[in-house]
Amino acid sequence: MSDQIPFLPYIISAFIGIGLAAATGFRVFMPMFAVSLASYLGWIPMNESFEWLAGLPTLITTGIAMVAEILAYYIPFIDHLLDTISVPLATIAGSVMFASQFADIGTFPQWALALIAGGGTAAAISSGFAGTRAASTATTGGLGNSVVATAETAGAGIMSFLALAAPVIAFIAAVALIITVLVLGKKLWRKFRNFNSDRNAKVINIDAVDQKNLE
Repeated sequence: MSDQIPFLPYIISAFIGIGLAAATGFRVFMPMFAVSLASYLGWIPMNESFEWLAGLPTLITTGIAMVAEILAYYIPFIDHLLDTISVPLATIAGSVMFASQFADIGTFPQWALALIAGGGTAAAISSGFAGTRAASTATTGGLGNSVVATAETAGAGIMSFLALAAPVIAFIAAVALIITVLVLGKKLWRKFRNFNSDRNAKVINIDAVDQKNLE
């Protein structure tokens, strides 16, 4: 079948790369650990430029970083601090994950596609969930942040598994996620903006009443 469709390997590689990039939008290090583990065990091939991903040092480092990242999102203030750097980190990680799936298309096309498809996918999902956490903090006082963190971790795990085991499904899921993030993100931003507007209006009214009482 692959002989009859010459570009099929590239298409499958793109699907895997986009699935992994989507996973980095949830958690930066979990998909990197998944790829490192799979390549270290020989489950997936790794081209020469990314052989470092299959090494034991990378496996241990990404494993430790993955656990630290997951736990950090359950710590108040630290989760918001991570959100400030999550988008650029996810963009870099998503680009690397996408590029790791291509071997012989040339350096410039490889990284151009990686930045656009991989980095763009990761950035869109990461920024969407950062906005969700901000809205959760504003509307629930931070009580709902642990739910958001759990959903992100689950999403990273599911997308990492699908990218390696069922890349077509992973690609479809990634596209659906981007659309969902864009639609829900717009709604959450409006809700967050209206919440702040109402709160500011109440503060102004209270100040006006206090001023009138003083007079």
